[in-house]
Amino acid sequence: MAEMTSAQRVLAVLRREEPDRIPHFEWAVDRKVREILCPGCSYEEFIVRMDWDAVLTAPDFKKEQLEPNVFKNEWGITRKYTGEEDPFPVAGPIKTLKDLERYVPPDPHAAGRYKSLEAVVQNFKGKKAVGVHLNDVFSLPRYLTGFTELLMAFHDCPALVEGLVEMSVSVNLQMAKEVAARGADFVFTGDDYCSARQPFMSPEMFRKYLMPGLHRVMHGFKDLGLYVIKHCDGNLWPIIDMVVDSGIDCLDPIDPVAGMDIGEVKKKYGHRIALKGNVDCAQTLTFGTISDVIAETKEVIRKAAPGGGFILSSGNTVHSSAKPENYLAMLHTLRMYGRYPISLDHWKGKTTDGFWA
Repeated sequence: MAEMTSAQRVLAVLRREEPDRIPHFEWAVDRKVREILCPGCSYEEFIVRMDWDAVLTAPDFKKEQLEPNVFKNEWGITRKYTGEEDPFPVAGPIKTLKDLERYVPPDPHAAGRYKSLEAVVQNFKGKKAVGVHLNDVFSLPRYLTGFTELLMAFHDCPALVEGLVEMSVSVNLQMAKEVAARGADFVFTGDDYCSARQPFMSPEMFRKYLMPGLHRVMHGFKDLGLYVIKHCDGNLWPIIDMVVDSGIDCLDPIDPVAGMDIGEVKKKYGHRIALKGNVDCAQTLTFGTISDVIAETKEVIRKAAPGGGFILSSGNTVHSSAKPENYLAMLHTLRMYGRYPISLDHWKGKTTDGFWA
């Protein structure tokens, strides 16, 4: 097969086709890991140096500092930086239906809202796939109200849940129109519905309160010509049929910590969706040896790569505690074994980089 560009490779996978080789990109690599692997690199330079097949961005929202390491963004959500890559949400502006009625979300069409996307498109369009982070039906409601408060509202005030979901769908579809017009190839939504044990709400509540909005927003993205990668940590099995039925193109990360076996997901749903994942970042990339990483990466390829429709990545993100050398071992193994037709027995012995296959 002729060599594809990274953009062609990712889009082929999202069509559930077999590319020239398995693509790779991560939702995030913590700055501590990036700095060890590529000292002084910008995030975009890191992506180029690691040869990712996609470059990711998001709409731009302003924030104001309230106190050291604490900021409030345009959504009215207060977040605290703790030293990790992502801040921790500590307070939201909506507690009641009256709060929701008074609430005005950020303008999806504001000047400068897509400055980061425009720069990415200018630098990478056609070379790497361009992905934009939007939301679907759970993350914005949980940040605007608080996680515990939102879960209680499923029982105590379903109208609040319904109103928050409707607002999230509406705003994200408006933003999707803007990102599609600016050249994005796909959106990825990071709304987590599950813990490692089970979904946060019953399947019945998910079907009643979240599924209608999820269906609308996913089909709205698709109607704009955008592919959709749906991220959800945790044990998705009790609601996976609904998530797949919503219209997504790809599911991520098939969380191994939660017992999500990528081979089983491939067998049941690989004819309908592509998959992204799922080398264990909680254990293998953090505590494992290079040999452990090589073995698990090869096993993930064995289970998920046949027939195409697969992006290899960590089982969530490359967080601050992941060993940089283990991330490199995963990439190295992918490059050694990830070209179609897949042959996991092709390379034997010691590789030129000192890793044992």
